[in-house]
Parts: sequence; structure tokens; C-alpha cells
Amino acid sequence: MRQVGTRTILLVAVLAVCLSIGSSASAQQAGVAVDAQGVLKMNVVNDPGGRLMQQRIAAAKSTLPPEITKPTAMRMISLNRLADVIGSRNGVPTDEMRYLAGLIRVKYVFYYPDTKDIVIAGPAEGWVTNPVGRVVGMTSGRPTIQLQDLVVALRAYPPGKKGTGLIGCSIDPTQEGLAEMQRFLRSIGTRATPAHTQFIVNGLRTSLGLQDVRIDGVPPETHFAQVMVEADYRMKLIGIGLERPPIRLVSWVDRANPAQVSRNAMQRWYFVPDYHCVRISDDGLAMELVGDGVKLIGEDEMVTAGGQRQASGQKSAASQAFVTSFTKKYSELAERSPVYAELRNLIDLAVASAHIQKQGYCQKAGWDLGLLGNEQEFAVETYHAPKQVATAVNAIWKGHRLMTPIGGGVSIHARKALESSNTLPDEKGKVAELRKEIKLNLDKGQWWWN
Repeated sequence: MRQVGTRTILLVAVLAVCLSIGSSASAQQAGVAVDAQGVLKMNVVNDPGGRLMQQRIAAAKSTLPPEITKPTAMRMISLNRLADVIGSRNGVPTDEMRYLAGLIRVKYVFYYPDTKDIVIAGPAEGWVTNPVGRVVGMTSGRPTIQLQDLVVALRAYPPGKKGTGLIGCSIDPTQEGLAEMQRFLRSIGTRATPAHTQFIVNGLRTSLGLQDVRIDGVPPETHFAQVMVEADYRMKLIGIGLERPPIRLVSWVDRANPAQVSRNAMQRWYFVPDYHCVRISDDGLAMELVGDGVKLIGEDEMVTAGGQRQASGQKSAASQAFVTSFTKKYSELAERSPVYAELRNLIDLAVASAHIQKQGYCQKAGWDLGLLGNEQEFAVETYHAPKQVATAVNAIWKGHRLMTPIGGGVSIHARKALESSNTLPDEKGKVAELRKEIKLNLDKGQWWWN
């Protein structure tokens, strides 16, 4: 961090993103695109009045069966029956299978010893593809859970194997970029005026260059990985004031008092699960996912002249206030911005899959995931892997210090949610009773029911 003046100093927030987008959900749809070189960029489509979306919903309603279009609070899906049906189709799923019969959240996981069915359940409705390519419920607008993401989660916690310990992503400046940034800041000198703003912004963007994306625990060429990266860097866009959220949420850059930020400080924000999110029946045959499931946490680092990062031992009050507020309003934000609901769905899928593995449901059912466990038979690694994103800079004249980059990511230790210290009691046996109330009187080839 470089002092560049005596009375008015430029507050600069730097992030691995590339565009500023607006706040009107009806006027714009936002997503991401990854090119063949692995560079991730925002994809924003204007839809004034939501007319294009309404046309898509009308078209979807005309093609989907009424029984699958009607919203329901509880739709059940037998995972092993679904796999068998896909296998009978030589590994080619229908849209009904790709979008799990319209499931928009996994709320329960059940095992039925008598029929050997592994069942996931939750609310569902008809689906539609929005203008930026995100598949969402046509009634609620919430993202539909996709078979490809479920498959990635199941493969991360496969039956009879250790599986992954961590699923996550990170977007960070390179050491070389941080060192070049420090050299550029030293070259500015000790004074600057508002007239130098664009020069400083361009210099920071050029010196930092492209920032690196790292994917952990799942193949980077998957939709699962792409959603994690999008949620991470769009959260940071909000933090530095380059994306206006669709709800009332004060950004970090608006909260920050440069006089209280240490020299060369680097703010880092991570999405993690709220690990107190699982309720398990006493017999282990039923599990409920509760709460919003996602928290945002922060940590501070220092950046040396050579671009190395090290723990600062200090905490930013503005950063802590931002992550606390973001967590508190996560559910509200997820209602308006689908990518955050989609991230929560991924966490739910990871925890559900870890539970299935820990309870040994697959071994008890004699199911080894079938073709869903084999990439050659059922491919999900079909996306360009996100590798880099361009640096963006938001510059505000405020205070008397120059703020440095933002880092962080997503960190999911799904098994942690299943530790006894984190699981919730099944009070009065409600989860167990719900499992018993569900009857599996299914026709041949049937894999979902209400």
C-alpha cells in the first residue's frame, strides 16, 4: 500500500474480474463465459421488462408435461433407479433427467433397505433456460439442480473410497503480478491528484495482469467448477463496488477507512459451508439439510515488496462487517441473484454425497454409481476449465491510503458437516418419520415422484 498524497488520496480496490454490471434483475441477466484459453469473463444480457424471459417461460410451459411443471414442496428422486434408466438409454439422458425433474434444492437424503433405493428429495418446479444460459425454475427463478453437478459430487465422495477432502476454488494475483504492482506504486512517487486516477488504474491493471484460478477437489472442466468461480468473483465485485447487488448491502469499499488499513494489506474473502447444517435420524437412514448453508469469512494478509503474501495478524473492521453482512443476507441475495443459490446447491450436493458415502448407502444397495461413476460412459468434464481472469480496478478518492488486491475463493470440507459436533439432533424423530411416510410404489422405469 502506497501513500500518494497528503490531503486527498486515491482509494483503489483491485480484483480478478472484468466488468461492472447493474442491479436490475428484470433488465439484466448475468453469468460467465470461459473461452478456449481458459480466461473467464462476464456474460451480461439486457432484457428490458423481462420480456425475453417471459417468452422463454411460455415456450417451456408448452413443451413440459403439466405434472412436472406444477411446483411441489416435495419431489423424490431415486438415484440408483435414475442411473439404471440412463443406462438403458445408452448413457443419453432426457432433459427431465438432466435437470432432475425440476428439483431446485436438496433438502433430504433417505435410504430404504427393503427396496435398496437411495433417495434425494426437495422442492421442484418446471424449468427454463434464461438468456445467459442458466437453467432456473420458471416459477421461483431459482436455479435448477443439474444431474452433471450431482455426478461431480458423487464422484468426489465415491463408495468404498476415501474421496476428496476439499472442494473449492481460489482466484488470486500471481507473485510476479504483486511484485510488479509494488514496483509501479513506488514509481508513482508520494503525491497524486484526481487527474492521475486513470493513469494509476491503468498501471495497476497492467502490472497485475491476469490472475490465476485454482480448482480443488473436482475436475476444473465441469459446470460445478465454473459455478464456484463465478460465485466467488461476483461476490468480490460486490465487495469492491463494481457490481451493485439486487438487495441493500454495503460494500467493503464503502465501509473501508483507509487510515485504519495496514500498509500493503491484502483482503481475502472465502465462501465456506455453514457446517451446522445437517440433521440425521437416529437410525442413520434419513438426513435433512437445514438453514442457508453458506457463510462468507475473511482473513488479512500482507504483501511484501517481492510479491510474497504472509499473515498480517490484524483484522480489518470493514472487511469483517462486509462478510458478516453478506452472510446474514445470503438467503435474501440468493433469492435475487441465482448464482448464490446455485453455490448453495453445490454445497448441499457435496454434503449429501459425503453423507451417502459415510453411511455406506451405495454398498448396502449394491450400487457402485453405475455409468454415472465413469467419465467415459457419462461425460461431465465438457467445459473449458477456468484458468485466469483479467484484473479490474475500482478507484475512489477517499482517505489517505492506497488499497491493495482482493483474493480468496470457495472452500468446502463437506465431511466436516457430518462430524458429531456439528450435526443437529432429530428432535421428536421428525426426519425419521418423514422417511417412513414416503412410499415407493413405483412403476418399472419410474425414478421420480411427488
